[in-house]
Amino acid sequence: MASYSSSSDQKSDTLEAGNVEDCKVHVFKSSSELLEKLHEKWSKVEKQPYPAMYSSTYGGIILDPALMVIPIDDHMVHRGHGVFDTAIILNGFIYELDVHLNRFLRSASKAKISSPFPRSTLRSILVQLAAASQIKKGTLRYWLSAGPGNFLLTPAESSTPAFYAVVIDENFSQCKEGVKVITSTIPMKTPDFATMKNVNYLPNVLSKLEAEEKGAFASIWVDEEGYIAEGPNVNVAFITHDKELVVPFFDKILSGCTVLRLLELAPKLVEQGRLKGVKTTNLTVEEAKSSAEMMFVGSTLPVLPIIEWDEQPIGDGKVGELTMALSDLVWEDMVAGPTGTQRIAVPYI
Repeated sequence: MASYSSSSDQKSDTLEAGNVEDCKVHVFKSSSELLEKLHEKWSKVEKQPYPAMYSSTYGGIILDPALMVIPIDDHMVHRGHGVFDTAIILNGFIYELDVHLNRFLRSASKAKISSPFPRSTLRSILVQLAAASQIKKGTLRYWLSAGPGNFLLTPAESSTPAFYAVVIDENFSQCKEGVKVITSTIPMKTPDFATMKNVNYLPNVLSKLEAEEKGAFASIWVDEEGYIAEGPNVNVAFITHDKELVVPFFDKILSGCTVLRLLELAPKLVEQGRLKGVKTTNLTVEEAKSSAEMMFVGSTLPVLPIIEWDEQPIGDGKVGELTMALSDLVWEDMVAGPTGTQRIAVPYI
């Protein structure tokens, strides 16, 4: 689960990453020896990024990063048979946990993964994990896996599905600077897989890398019919010149929890006369590129202005006023929205 930093001048008689000249492989003869090695590596990390993890295979919460591991024969690892979701922790509250948890279980059902616990227990574990982490701002990520047991395509009959979760100490703030995007050449997932939040993210990774290699923030997927789909791990939305908020249909893409909340909040701007309407519809590339404003929508953004697409400006090439008004609505909801529904107070010890 973690990456380690190591000193280049440290001498070792074991084969490590980057050490191609020495072929002598060390054999760890005891768990205590291995744990000592892991602790040695973690001691070089300046800031602990993962303060707490839950593992159903362990049966509890882990605070030692050296033990934050999952079995190599877990089917989520070697077959990608797993689903996940993410909620944010902001100012000591978990935002939209129930909405994310509902989507999580829908994804699990599509992936034919049963949960080892009822929904109420999963929720309780996540809240307790957040409390044990002592993190007031970060992300809460969790996975359901078909579980460990063998290296076949399907789990063994004796296998038990596994639930993992981790709190990540992650700083984020409201995005106010515009970014550049490109049209992705990486094939997007088919609707069955795109609408399920599963761990098979190689297309997403390649799409993001493609954009970064071209000096852009991320890519935009266009479906086979020529309609706008989504970004690599975010939804996309537009403001027309008629001042309508337009979001692509969710029939072929993931229905993001944040963009759904945005659609609930946006009518406030309609009431104020700033927006003329809010709708979901198909948009062609030509329609999308000719929009007045454009934005990514996702959990930690929550709204990210897009000012250039394929080296062409969106609107006047500046951060849009209505984009930031929508961003303010969601950010305010994250900071001070209804408690108990939108925000759950973490019971820190």
